[in-house]
Amino acid sequence: MDKDQKELASASRRNFLKLVSSGAFTAAMVAGAGGVLWSSEATAQTANEERDREKAAEHIMTLATAYVLGASRSYPIMQLDLKENIQNATNGKVYVKLAPGGQLGAGGALVQKVQGGTIQAAQHSLSNFAPFASTVDLINMPYLCGSNQRFTNLVNSDHWNTEVHPKIEAAGFKALFYVNIDPRVVAVRKGGAGAVLSPGDLGGVKFRVPGSKMLQQYYRMVGANPTPVAWGETPSAIKQGVADALDPSVGALFVFGFKDILSHVTFTQAVPDSQVYSCNLEWFNSLPADVQEGVMWGSEMTAHQNLSKVPSARAYAMAELNKAGVEFHSLTGDQLAEWQEAGGYQRSEWDEFKVELAGSMEAFAKLEEAAGTQGKYYVHDA
Repeated sequence: MDKDQKELASASRRNFLKLVSSGAFTAAMVAGAGGVLWSSEATAQTANEERDREKAAEHIMTLATAYVLGASRSYPIMQLDLKENIQNATNGKVYVKLAPGGQLGAGGALVQKVQGGTIQAAQHSLSNFAPFASTVDLINMPYLCGSNQRFTNLVNSDHWNTEVHPKIEAAGFKALFYVNIDPRVVAVRKGGAGAVLSPGDLGGVKFRVPGSKMLQQYYRMVGANPTPVAWGETPSAIKQGVADALDPSVGALFVFGFKDILSHVTFTQAVPDSQVYSCNLEWFNSLPADVQEGVMWGSEMTAHQNLSKVPSARAYAMAELNKAGVEFHSLTGDQLAEWQEAGGYQRSEWDEFKVELAGSMEAFAKLEEAAGTQGKYYVHDA
């Protein structure tokens, strides 16, 4: 780094710290994500705009996520877009105060804070709704909605709206929009089993799984040895060979720093890496009708942006992983059929889950029909 670059970097850090110390944390983060911290004038302009917006707003909406700003480049979580869209769609009546990067927690911790009203809204995995509406956990049923299109069809269907949303709302939540990220993949560590193209290639592979019983059963059915590992311990487990493979989406693999410890990634399209933005229902219902409409319109706009962002985010993550030597494998229709035949939801081993989570085989059949019916939204699949 030459002298001029060092001076620019130093100025950037000073501007950032000045914003944070003055209480303008959101402004600092927004400015940083926009790449404008090089300029003290631009930084001041951003801070003033954020301050003015917050002062003029009638309602403050704290929105917490587990992801740093800028993550949408490879993991289309769209938090800056949601902030901007809700503020504009409500004509400035709502100011969205972002709390990104896990500063208020992640996953289940954020769900609890939204339900308790500690914060107004948060991003978390769709599975985090399962304790409140068990049907939601069926998204982890292999090949029910693993592809982006089937997932989008399902969560935007009339059936989901009439059967699942009332249960979510009974638990105190308002679903703002469902975030399409990409399907989970089969990612193998460096020095591991090599390319995995068929279930036969998973024989003896220690496959890192989360706590989901369904995912554990699926990887057993396709020949792997499911190995439960907490997410925070997963990078070291993969490095040390405690686990040989894992299954987040490509974007998540890049965001969480796995690029240098993987060798092969295969797109099996079994289960979605799905997220949702939820809002505290009591707070939402306390808003005037026009503001409620604005919040939901801002959320819908962001959902459209999310769907269009999926392929470019994937392309960036793949390019970066490829630079680190990771090889990618897309499967033919016949190869995908082999995976589905070995572990897909049509097998009788899944009937117990269908009845337990959907309520009956008939109710599950309606979810299956919804996932397979092309809805009004299109999304690209890997």
